[in-house]
Amino acid sequence: MTSIVVVGLGPGALAHLTSQARELLETALREGRVLLRTRVHPTVEAWPALAAAPSLDHHYEQAAAFEQVYECITADVIAAAERLGEAGELVYAVPGNPAVGEATVARLRRVASERGMRLWLVPGLSFIDVVAAAVGGDAGEGVRVADALALGRIDPTVPLLVCQVYSRRVASQVKLALAEHYPDEHEVLLVRAAGVPGREEVRRLALFELDRGDWVDHLTSLWVPPLAPLQAVREPQTLVEIMARLRAPDGCPWDREQTHQSLRKYLLEETYEALSALDAGDLAALEEELGDLLLQIVFHAQVADEEGYFSFGDVVAGIASKMIRRHPHVFGEATARDAETVLRNWEALKRAEREQKSQPERSMLEGVPAAMPALAYAQAIQARAARVGFDWPDITGVLEKVAEEAREVAMARSQEERAEEFGDLLFVLVRLADRLGVDAEDALRAASAKFRARFARMEAAARMQGKTLETYDAAGLDALWNAAKHEA
Repeated sequence: MTSIVVVGLGPGALAHLTSQARELLETALREGRVLLRTRVHPTVEAWPALAAAPSLDHHYEQAAAFEQVYECITADVIAAAERLGEAGELVYAVPGNPAVGEATVARLRRVASERGMRLWLVPGLSFIDVVAAAVGGDAGEGVRVADALALGRIDPTVPLLVCQVYSRRVASQVKLALAEHYPDEHEVLLVRAAGVPGREEVRRLALFELDRGDWVDHLTSLWVPPLAPLQAVREPQTLVEIMARLRAPDGCPWDREQTHQSLRKYLLEETYEALSALDAGDLAALEEELGDLLLQIVFHAQVADEEGYFSFGDVVAGIASKMIRRHPHVFGEATARDAETVLRNWEALKRAEREQKSQPERSMLEGVPAAMPALAYAQAIQARAARVGFDWPDITGVLEKVAEEAREVAMARSQEERAEEFGDLLFVLVRLADRLGVDAEDALRAASAKFRARFARMEAAARMQGKTLETYDAAGLDALWNAAKHEA
């Protein structure tokens, strides 16, 4: 059976190498079975025979993207082991402890398992131990260890140790990723050659300075101290914790008094304010309004959590699961060639979900909130009906229906008839808007805004003449309106 043994070289000093690792390396070096992930390591430099072994350093500079580096290294290690075959096991030597923060090991485990190869590890002293000693940290306090080329999820409230910060380019990528979670001025510590006598160096600097100097090399790690919970303001969980504190017995009296019903008006208000920012194209305002809207969601979730119904985590889990489940063409094996196919699949998946919940009799239109603005509601239910083919074959049919409904409005005799027929006319106009690719609600809102602006110009023109609009006859108002239309 083809075998690979991954040997840890320790964090730096030759003295850190374990006796088991030394014995394995000595034997493998004599037989030409050693492959180094990197030659840039004090233990390698101090051992001439080891320094002469082949390495995979070239991948760090040649790979087109960071995420390709470890895939290329893994492929080369597997290929080298397969070339040896039954002749002997490949000794793959890596810095530190192969069981801690060594990104290639997880990939090797997966590929080796798929190919029926044997893989085992020979531990070494971890770089965590020497870095923690250098920065005065405690490696037992929930430290998260991450590779600079594969940071993964970051929780800024726990200490973070980033290894493999081997170049200024990598440091820049790490800085950008961390800036999504930490303030630019957050103090971090660059640790170079940790545990190597005479070479160890610790440099304190602000996060934004991480890539502004020639301070990094292949022996550089980054220690990121944690933020206090309320300082981690970019994390959704912090907002959840703030709301829980406001609702606590010693929290804010106003927040503690609120219920789902008392909050209803604020949810609606914040939704409309976000829509107003969208309509105005004001992205700075939109950022703020989306935050206000998110607060309402967290508020409702906190109230529900206190009542034992659901938590914010349940809300997130529900929508995350739904999005994965309803996008099998992204997260599964299904395919969808266009947006129309996606919508049809979406409705089919929803129908299947209802059947699983023993709700097959529920109409596909029931999910559209009746509290929506009338035009938006009409457009939403018609769009859903159209997904299953209930629609005119082309726009000509819609236009003919508009004309028919307009005639019926003109022919209506009673007030009740006029209201009903006018509603039918609006309903068909909404369908026409959808067929034209126009949002009826937005179109009417824009038309209202245009009217408001022109009417204001009419009022201004009247004031310049020392008059009010009430003093003009129909012809005069028409002249003012035409003038307002032509103003920029």
